[in-house]
Amino acid sequence: MDSLDLKISNPAKQISQPIEMKNNYSAAEKSKLAKASVDFESMLTKMMLKSMSETTGGMFGEEGLGGDIFEGIFQDEISKFIGEEQSLGVASKIFKSLTGEELDLNSLKNLERPNEFQRKAPQVNYNLKNVNGIAPSSSALSRLSNYEEIIDKYSNQFGVDKKIIKSVILAESSAKNNSISKAKAKGLMQLIDSTANEMNVRNVFNPDENIKGGTKYLSQMLEKFDGNLSKALAAYNAGPGAVQKYNGIPPYNETQNYVKKINSYIKYFEENE
Repeated sequence: MDSLDLKISNPAKQISQPIEMKNNYSAAEKSKLAKASVDFESMLTKMMLKSMSETTGGMFGEEGLGGDIFEGIFQDEISKFIGEEQSLGVASKIFKSLTGEELDLNSLKNLERPNEFQRKAPQVNYNLKNVNGIAPSSSALSRLSNYEEIIDKYSNQFGVDKKIIKSVILAESSAKNNSISKAKAKGLMQLIDSTANEMNVRNVFNPDENIKGGTKYLSQMLEKFDGNLSKALAAYNAGPGAVQKYNGIPPYNETQNYVKKINSYIKYFEENE
């Protein structure tokens, strides 16, 4: 049977009956529709990149060793990046046509693309019985209140108690966004350049990026030390290697005082929430 080519000058006319828009989707259904819309846009982006790459012979050359493999990896990663950071608008249009609502991409990132630590966040072992009551200053607490929404977002994403995040911010920078230490640690959670790079933080003075990077690193330390909060905090301050070397909080005055201060702040939030 010969193939039949159809020339469609106006695609809208080919639909005899318009798609009926459903307005009573549940929250779970909307979440699935949102993810499907974003995944479709990512797939479409990948197809576009593949077509462009084939036209130019590929980024790694037509005869490069393993070029086809690296090309595929590159296309996957760049299509994900475009979809997450700078949407083409396709996903939003699909979602709106189905639900009649605008697509909130930021919300989708947090709810539908959970980080691995959110799925297996360890149970944190608190030991606050003998903690001295060192309270944060009122001015620091006032500054901290500006970041409540960001803290809540990444507390949920990475499975780290927001009391811990708040306490680290207060101990590290007194909630001063532009703080820089003598060791060149920067921002609210005092990220050094190597840690910021590892956590994919591009602008350490952007509160959202800084808190995301610091919280992600905290979640990794909690995971590494089986939920032992004191060890995780010590690792955040002195590095995980020092904690492993001494099998606990290293005998450094700065680190020991750091852990005590944060535990005191956590106790403060427990008693005042």
